[in-house]
Amino acid sequence: MTTSITMIGTGSAFAKRYYNNNAIIDADNFRLLLDCGITGPAALHQLGIRFGDLDAVLVSHTHGDHVGGLEELAFQMMFVHQRKPVLYLPQPLREPLWEHTLKGGLTQGPLQSLDDFFDVREMPVGEPTEIAPGLVVEPILTEHIEGRLSYSFLINGTFFYSADMKFNPTLLQQLVDERGVALIFHDCQLIAPGVVHACIDELLTLPEHLQSITKLMHYGDTMPEFIGRTGRMSFVEQGVTYKLP
Repeated sequence: MTTSITMIGTGSAFAKRYYNNNAIIDADNFRLLLDCGITGPAALHQLGIRFGDLDAVLVSHTHGDHVGGLEELAFQMMFVHQRKPVLYLPQPLREPLWEHTLKGGLTQGPLQSLDDFFDVREMPVGEPTEIAPGLVVEPILTEHIEGRLSYSFLINGTFFYSADMKFNPTLLQQLVDERGVALIFHDCQLIAPGVVHACIDELLTLPEHLQSITKLMHYGDTMPEFIGRTGRMSFVEQGVTYKLP
């Protein structure tokens, strides 16, 4: 069984050269969209992927660069593809996603709830959920913005995807030493200080064995200036498919 990830975008919330940091995970014949930000629909279109080609979408938190494209996804699936999209989300995100993000744009007539637009699958936090054969995802609560829930994901027990999080070297070390993580995709802020994201200066303090399995994403438009300045880490490239361990 082969599982891979393709970043449809690698940019930070303010990046203009790169699409929002969203991804496609393919597990054999199952295709999962991981976050759907404001530029998500355009990024998928550029890759020739229709919303109807997706089997499900998974969201990490409610910032626009991660969920801003869900309104279009819901409407396209309803009116173009005539089916309700499957939405996976950590259980505590259900209320804020609807009440604070989607309700204003989606509500119409008798359609008054998240369930009217999505086949919602709530995931327990800190426990693995089998999304499809060969694709098991565990949401991990990680610190990002004070007062806003944000989750990173442990995928198939060996791949850690940070979504958005502050620098937490203890967690990264535990994931590798105690959980067997062999590959990390980590968001990175290019300029210090890292207030709501880990910055490169912080990530460069990681031991070399951790750096060697870490790829950097969610970067700003000046990323090319930092090539060769990331220690043993490297930047994830937009549109490139990476095989997961």
